[in-house]
Amino acid sequence: MKNIKLVLIWVLLLVLIVGTGSASAQGDVPAEIKTAIRNGSSRDLAKYFNNTIEIGLDGEKSSYSKTQAEFVLKSFFTKNPPAGFEFDHQGSSNQGQRYAIGTYNTKAGAYRVFVVVKQGNGSYIIDTIDFTKK
Repeated sequence: MKNIKLVLIWVLLLVLIVGTGSASAQGDVPAEIKTAIRNGSSRDLAKYFNNTIEIGLDGEKSSYSKTQAEFVLKSFFTKNPPAGFEFDHQGSSNQGQRYAIGTYNTKAGAYRVFVVVKQGNGSYIIDTIDFTKK
């Protein structure tokens, strides 16, 4: 009887561990967004923009249309070409929004990047992106 209880406890723990890992993977920001930022590609990033997107650049925040936002980020990436980019932390809210915090490296320095995505039209779209010089 003890062996059966022990086996059930191990099975339950295994299910909990595997289930937790799956849940965190589902809370990640799409990898294509990470790739677009890493490549400094405003065009590829714009594929994931909401109709209106909030962009923050060193504390100056404004809302833009998809087209305007692409030009704003194209200018940013041109002035600050990428030397590397990684997400340091990712998570999700109870309302279904996902977020990621990362580091965007350039020759002139590093930026902390904060991205918020939400579900729209069957996929995740960028609602907010913020670059703050470290």
